[in-house]
Amino acid sequence: MFRRKYIPIFITVGLFALIFALGSFRYTGFFSTQVLFNLLIDNAFLLIVAIGMTFVIVSGGIDLSVGSMVALTTMLSASLLQEGLSPALVIPFVLLAGFLFGAGMGAVIHYFNIQPFIVTLAGMFLARGLCYVISINTITINDKFYQSIALTKIYLGDSFISISVILALATLLLAVYLAHYTRFGRNTYAVGGNEQSALLMGLPVARTKVLIYGFSGFCSAMGGVVFTFYMLSGYGLHAVGLELDAIAAVVIGGALLTGGVGYVVGTFFGVMIQGVIQTIITFEGTLSSWWTKIVIGMLLFLFIVLQRVLGARAGSSQTR
Repeated sequence: MFRRKYIPIFITVGLFALIFALGSFRYTGFFSTQVLFNLLIDNAFLLIVAIGMTFVIVSGGIDLSVGSMVALTTMLSASLLQEGLSPALVIPFVLLAGFLFGAGMGAVIHYFNIQPFIVTLAGMFLARGLCYVISINTITINDKFYQSIALTKIYLGDSFISISVILALATLLLAVYLAHYTRFGRNTYAVGGNEQSALLMGLPVARTKVLIYGFSGFCSAMGGVVFTFYMLSGYGLHAVGLELDAIAAVVIGGALLTGGVGYVVGTFFGVMIQGVIQTIITFEGTLSSWWTKIVIGMLLFLFIVLQRVLGARAGSSQTR
């Protein structure tokens, strides 16, 4: 019953537990519920973006536009709020814009048969450029609703979480349902496993691809909304490199870059691993924040090698 493809996700969960345990033994006050909650509070926007990226990578694609879409969402939100629009109009508008932006890229990828890397790279430049069309400066958000959301604490015993954490966990539950209990999820795995076979089986490959990238765009916009709550500002340089952090979280979470295999729960632990490494560096106090990138790079390399080894063994066992 133990399947080879589940090995990376078990390693991811074990690695998170190991790193958290090492931090707890080394630093006083590290082993606490609030430290765990802080991992979610500080990385809620990354988790949401990485969830959308999981569907894209499972389908065999890639989306480099997510970080720029987060920045564009903050700029759109800040500028529209500055013009006096209600948050009840601004938030649905930016979410719809994110979905349409992603769906448009998905349509170009499928109908023009262009590599996702190229299309989403163009989307990245487009979204980042639109940020500076709106303004080259930071736009501060003074809206009372946004400030209230940013300052609200939801207490669970002696510890607390933010509303952003609730939004991130709700997105996680929605993604788990979509991936494993809907036709859209099954089609996503089928397209990632073998697109030609999916076509021969009569699956709606075109619609699935458009929806996958649309969902990624929606998640990017949702991550941008949460990031706006977190920063209370819009700026064109927000979330630079976030797309790489999201890809790293998905791969560390057990997804194959070749498509067909991936788990939203694994992505959750991939994000948590990045968060706990950042927390350890903060507790240490003498290390540069760049050590986070160094450690994540090493873990990413190890997981890619692990996937390659497991894939080679699976292939050799099937040929016997």
